[in-house]
Amino acid sequence: MLLLSITCFLWFSLLYSQQNPVDTTASKKHTKRIDFNVMPYLNYNRTLDFMFGAIPMMMYKLNKADTISPKSLSGISAVYTTNKSYFIASFNKWYFKEDRWRGQLFLATGNQNAQYYVDDIDLPDFYNYGTKTTMVNFSLQRKVVKALYAGLGYAYAHYDTKYEDNIEPSSITHTNGLQFNLMYDTRDAVYYPTNGDKIKLRWLSYPTWLGNDVNANKILSEYNKYFPFRNGTDVLAARFSGKFGLGNIAFEQQVTIGNEDIRGYSEGKYRGDGLMDLQAEYRFNFSEKMGVVGFAGVATIYGSDTESFNWKLYPGAGAGFRYRAFKTEKFNVGLDAAVGKGDWGLYFRIGEAF
Repeated sequence: MLLLSITCFLWFSLLYSQQNPVDTTASKKHTKRIDFNVMPYLNYNRTLDFMFGAIPMMMYKLNKADTISPKSLSGISAVYTTNKSYFIASFNKWYFKEDRWRGQLFLATGNQNAQYYVDDIDLPDFYNYGTKTTMVNFSLQRKVVKALYAGLGYAYAHYDTKYEDNIEPSSITHTNGLQFNLMYDTRDAVYYPTNGDKIKLRWLSYPTWLGNDVNANKILSEYNKYFPFRNGTDVLAARFSGKFGLGNIAFEQQVTIGNEDIRGYSEGKYRGDGLMDLQAEYRFNFSEKMGVVGFAGVATIYGSDTESFNWKLYPGAGAGFRYRAFKTEKFNVGLDAAVGKGDWGLYFRIGEAF
């Protein structure tokens, strides 16, 4: 609670200091092409410890005359943690040609000092590992028919991983992935939907002819549905997500329960080749700029090195605070707190969880 109070205070102080008195007459005549903001980052994670940094980001129109496309979003996040991890990332979402085209570009580099659970040794326990990572992910989609998009993408990652006490041999892995994606999108807004559906299916292939050491495939699926409440002021959001690893999935490519699927797990204990989850979240807006959320869900995994973890149910539930980051667009940042099965977590959010 103390951390939440400190974080909220920092948000409000920074946002208030950036807001100058507005001439309402002028604002009706002129609309800024670029809406810019800088968000402080302060969080705690049971694996990474305290995290702090800054996230400058902006919303803008690629073509001012395009009144159909949503605003594009670009930002940079720089985070350092007290367990000596660091992350620098650039995230971009582009909407153009009257929303007939959509593009995404994500770049990241960093050093993650984390942990994972090992039980097939004399002393089952959490063991630390460190991974130096560089990632590039790009995708482009074209509207095929009304509400249906199809596209291609490319993902590159380089991992240099070292394990505590040589519990596993050090490894250097690089992957080159080709992506094919389909998306059916009837949401009334891309950043804060109150109605509609988002169905997304992605197939990522890592063939040896593209420079990968072994063949592997991943299928990522999600179905999000949104229901308006209180005349569209509030939203009930429901989600199914499935992440399926097929073939020789590298350690760094495995999925762990936590983050958006399912919040409440931050130790990195439940890791496997695939994951499925169901969850729901109610978004209550008590003012134009602020709101709270409550959420609950359950997940399961397969392909874990600890066989007793496979196909068990892992519930998670929690609540969070939201604050509107931009004046001209409903786009929230916030902080969530959640509990899981013997675990808990805090999550700084840029946008909604889903």
